Parts: sequence; structure tokens; C-alpha cells
Amino acid sequence: MPRSARTPRTSHTPRTSRKKRSSLANRAIAASAALILGGGGLVAVNVYASAGEGRPSAAPPTRAQNVGRQMSTIDCPDAGNELREVPEQARGEVDRELAAMDTQITDAYRQFADRKEQISQDPGLAENAVLGPLRSKRTASLDRIAIAIGRVGERPAGIESLAGCSLRADDNAPGNPGGTGGSGSSGSGDTGDGNDTGDGGNGNGNDGGQGGGNGDGNGGQAGNGPQASDFVDIQSVQPNVDRPRQRRGASRGTFTTDCGRNENGKFNPDNVIVAPGVSNGAHHMHDYIGNQANDAFATDDVLANGATTCRNQGDRSTYYWPVLRLQNGQDEADVDADGGGRDQNVGEIQTPSEVTLKFVGSPVGRVTAMPRFLRIITGDAKAFTNGDANANASWSCTGFENRQLKDKYPICPEGSQVVRTFAFQNCWDGRNTDSANHRTHVAFARADGRCPKGFRAIPQLVQRIVYDVPPGPGFAVDSFPEQLHKPITDHGDFINVFDQRLMKTMVRCINDGRRCR
Repeated sequence: MPRSARTPRTSHTPRTSRKKRSSLANRAIAASAALILGGGGLVAVNVYASAGEGRPSAAPPTRAQNVGRQMSTIDCPDAGNELREVPEQARGEVDRELAAMDTQITDAYRQFADRKEQISQDPGLAENAVLGPLRSKRTASLDRIAIAIGRVGERPAGIESLAGCSLRADDNAPGNPGGTGGSGSSGSGDTGDGNDTGDGGNGNGNDGGQGGGNGDGNGGQAGNGPQASDFVDIQSVQPNVDRPRQRRGASRGTFTTDCGRNENGKFNPDNVIVAPGVSNGAHHMHDYIGNQANDAFATDDVLANGATTCRNQGDRSTYYWPVLRLQNGQDEADVDADGGGRDQNVGEIQTPSEVTLKFVGSPVGRVTAMPRFLRIITGDAKAFTNGDANANASWSCTGFENRQLKDKYPICPEGSQVVRTFAFQNCWDGRNTDSANHRTHVAFARADGRCPKGFRAIPQLVQRIVYDVPPGPGFAVDSFPEQLHKPITDHGDFINVFDQRLMKTMVRCINDGRRCR
């Protein structure tokens, strides 16, 4: 059911015309900043930590800085993931409170970053000045969520247990036995969710990097990442792509839509799927292609009537993802804005050199049409603290795309470009265009290519984004501040606004085994 119309606000656009990619000289400087050993180990990284601050000091860190570096992020349970059943009448209020809880964590992260050295010397300060007040605010929001749901349905039990947060090391992902563990718990709500490795790697032995990159506590990002150990030489990764075998009756066709590369520079830090009606609901900047009316206040009616950058005007869908920034010391227009510098996202936004949006079929049978205004999120913006259960965006390099990384950024050889790939969920429950946690109405096919029971196959959006950035460390995706710009937090969002005629054309093309554009 389309959402009721509201007046859209003007998108925050840091720059209406993108500047050219970094000059060859800048690229050489950035590339030479990374010293690489055989096998992908990083000796040192010396990139600009934030815009306008100069290079980090070469002086060795003090003991206090070393201690402070160990505890680098605020880890909170994700209430949105736990609320699988929210009555439609309560969703607006619940979404607003969940967005407020994200802002609470962001504010607490700023306080923690500002007092990091003091906290390293007096761990009790973390509870008194950061975690305790955060717990109180989260408790109030969770209570309001419970009241909103209780007005129209059954009040959720035990929701208050999600209030507590803890501090933990930036190299200690949930479920990683090798990490140093959390510290300074604020009470209820153990943040470990048992989601396996989180930031544990693909078995490439690439956690031995030294040097802090931006994460050394110097400069404006205050240890906000990324680190040298977040990067790996793609040539040291073994091929790991395994696709299900195409069976008799498979839908082998493809449909490609061309919507540009965001050459016109449409950005905002909203997320109309997760936080409708909330400005800066994402706390990081998104690239948008396709529908140009997308911001926090865009309703289905607004999107249906929005302009589109897609060549085929029957596709008014919206495709968006966190921007990639080159951390080369260059100021960006959002350096003092929400989603940018205010949320610890700094550096020069990179325009992709190529974007491909391809819809593919099922390896075991025919696909059915997507419903209009179907919303799909792939990947998890909070995977660093949530664990990797929903982290499925991947990283690679041109010429090496049979080697995909989930929790590391790739170091590409000269002449190769960085590739981000989002394969969206390809099964739909046949009823809902969204769900309370924005996940349970869609699913991925099983390893054999079949959809889970009760789901039907739909065209799968596979999104490939290529960047011409300098080889070596020095780039990162935008993220929530406490997620430390980890590659595992990468994610993509899609709202289907194909008109009925073009959707039918797509389905016929895929089921007939043709390649269409």
C-alpha cells in the first residue's frame, strides 16, 4: 500500500558538480604512503586523517594513546533487528525512536572520542560520562517504543534489556575469540550476538598489519578508522566465488538499466527506508542514482512522480549506497555538515568510474514480478557491532573479481580499480513491500538456488560500482561513527519504482533467457 504523500524537503547536496578525480600527482603521493610487503602485509600507513589537519605526527604513541586505541567503539544491541513484529499503525513512531537511538549513539561516540585519553587513564569515566547517560536515553526510547506497540498490539517483552552498551576494541568483532573483549559495560544487554567472525577475515592472514592509518588517535577522526589491518592485497586472496549450478528450467536472461554514476552529485545523509521522516537518519552520506526525489520525506507518491537519471524513463527506482571517500586531506563541501564531518565522515567523495545495475534470474526456475515500491536493503550498516549475519556486500578489484572480500578493503595492483558489489535478496514473501526490520519480507535463495518455503523468486538486482582510486590504503566508505568505517558495514538500498509495463518486460526477458537493456 503506497504511503500517504508528504511535502518533500530539498536534499542536502554538498556539491552539485563533482570535481575531477584526484590528479596523478595526488594519486602518487597517496599511493606512496602505503609500504607493502609480499603477501599483502602492511608495514605502515601515513595518510591524511582528516581534511585540513596536515599529516599525523610521526612521533611514537604514548602509553595512554596505546591504551586509548584499544577501546575505540561503542557497542550497542541493534533494537531494530530485534523488533520483527511491529503493527503498521505503530511503525512511524517506532522508526522515529530507532532513528533517535542512532543519534544517541552518535552523540555518545563524540563524547567518547573527545575524552578518549582521559578514559584510558580513568576507565570509570566511561560509565559515568558516556555509557550511563546513553543507557538512560536508550531506556526512555525503548519504553516509548513499547508503549507505541502496546497501544495497538501486544507490548514487546524484555525490550528494556537492549538498553545497555559497552566499549570494545576496534579489532574485536562480535564472536571473535582473538579480540581483546569489551569493557565498561553499562549494565543490561550483552552486545555479543554470536554472529561468528564479524571482522575476522576470509582466512587470508591479513590481520598482521601495523600502523594505525587514521585510527591512531591523531586528528579530527579521533581513531575513527579505517586501520591498516582493514586492507589486504587482492593478489594474496584465493579465488572464492562459488555460484549454484544452473538447472533445467532456469531463468537465464538479464535486464540492465542505465541510471548513470551520480555525475550530478546528489547526496544526503537520510534513509527513507529505515528512518522515514528523519533528517540525517543515516549519519553518513549516500550516493543516489535513479529517482531524484529521494530524501527522508519521500513518500511512494513523491517517488512515483520524481525525475529519474535512468535512461529508460519507465525506471524511476531509487538506488543508493554510502559514498566512498579518498582520505587525502582534501576538504569536501560537507566537512561541517550532518552526514559529513559532524558524523566523522571526512575526505573527498569519489564519483564512480562505472556503475552497472543488472537484474538476473533464478538458477532453478522462473521469476515473478517485483511489487511496485518493494524496499530491499542488502548488507548491514552496523555489521561491525552487530556481527556479520547480514553483511553480504563485497569488495574486489577489476581483473580479480573471482576473489571477493566481505570484511577487508582490497589493495588493487596498478591499473586495476576497486569494485564494490551488492547482490540483493532474490526471494520475496509474496505479500509485503517492507517489514518491521526491513529484512524479513525478502530473503536470499538457499545454496541450491531455491527460495525458502513461502517465498517466490524475483529478479535479483546485482549492483557493481567501480572506482578509480589510488592503489593502497587511503579510502573508506562512510559509516555510522561507532562503526569505524569498516568495510564489513558496506550496504546498498533499493526501492522498486519500475512502471508495470517495464517490469513485465524485465520478467519476460529474464525468463526467456534474453539479454535486454
